[in-house]
Amino acid sequence: FGGLGSSAVHKRFQEWAGAGFFLAIWRKGLAEYDDLEGIAWEWQSADSTNNKAPLARESVGPNPTEGGKKGTKRHVLADGRGVPLSIVVTGANVHDSKEIDALLAAKVVRQPPESGGEGVVENLCLDAAYTGKGDIVAAWGYIPHISPRNKEAAEIKRNPEFKARRWVVEANHSWTNRFRKIDKRYEKTDLSYYALLHLAAGMITLNKVMVISDKP
Repeated sequence: FGGLGSSAVHKRFQEWAGAGFFLAIWRKGLAEYDDLEGIAWEWQSADSTNNKAPLARESVGPNPTEGGKKGTKRHVLADGRGVPLSIVVTGANVHDSKEIDALLAAKVVRQPPESGGEGVVENLCLDAAYTGKGDIVAAWGYIPHISPRNKEAAEIKRNPEFKARRWVVEANHSWTNRFRKIDKRYEKTDLSYYALLHLAAGMITLNKVMVISDKP
């Protein structure tokens, strides 16, 4: 963008966002990750997180955890290593369970059936906020595992060899919030905000690719 003014840069960003450029980066990262390591389809997890959105005009609502201030909720589906597979944005006041169908429908990639087989059985771990949505999850081909957040922590204390599954989506939220442009939403439109989220998802995925590539 050398030599371009701020308005010209914003215009170009909007053009790229509308053309799906940032989504393509994410898809490319997932393809590389799948080739090198294989997407961890077997144990996926989904959850949401709220972000302040003082300037947002779309997908925004009163945040119940911030005294009703304007907020956005980011719903994420992650594979077994925390790599993002789907992102949906709503107002902060939208209940998690209402978006599980849209979140699963918005997966950027889907598991291709193995030659002559049906592929890996996909499990989806969710917290108690999704209680009653097991049928929707099953309709997408998943085996649902819906339980309170503290159940995994209690099981780890009881059995040190227990492998937690749901927490990886929390790791994804943490990685995404490290991008300061996203941690607090200033984008007015969904087009701009999704573009930044897709770019962040692509960078997280490509970072995983780099870590895998550096393995001896």
